[in-house]
Amino acid sequence: MLPTTLSRPTTRLALALSAAGLLAAACGGSSSGGSTASVSTAPTTTASAAAAGNGSVITLTSHKGPAGTYLTTSAGMSVYVFAKDTGNKSTCSGSCSTYWPPLTGGSAQTAGGANAAMTGTTSRSDGTTQITYGGHPLYTYVGDKKAGDTNGQNLNLSGGKWWLVGTDGKPLTGSSSGSSSGSTGSGWS
Repeated sequence: MLPTTLSRPTTRLALALSAAGLLAAACGGSSSGGSTASVSTAPTTTASAAAAGNGSVITLTSHKGPAGTYLTTSAGMSVYVFAKDTGNKSTCSGSCSTYWPPLTGGSAQTAGGANAAMTGTTSRSDGTTQITYGGHPLYTYVGDKKAGDTNGQNLNLSGGKWWLVGTDGKPLTGSSSGSSSGSTGSGWS
């Protein structure tokens, strides 16, 4: 309950902020403006990551499908790498990041067949912290509408190829109908 000594505008502001906090909590968000990520119920291992970022923890796990065994988020959304990226620096910004949202957060943890030692972070040009795996920035694709979709696999968009990323940190360079992990010769180690 609010003290009766507050002025009307202050009381209204306090009530509005309290309501916003309750709404954010009910929706699974945060009233501080930070984002949240779903967390897998599987046992996880926290990987070291930079302190920068929005503080959320992203869980990476593995999925076996027609393209091979590749990384997904804990919600089952496929994770991609961009051949145009060099090292751990993202070259996907602006309209590119509208279609290929970068996987951002303060740190990453792993479950399933994902390797915690391969996770890390990098700073994006907009100041956010992007999750990396095997030294490469990670993305999702807006064309994937549900868990298990791999509609971004092998697309040539935004100036380069997009691939699912294997648990070994290498892109799965084949089509979604079947592939093997391999090096692309364009900066992949």
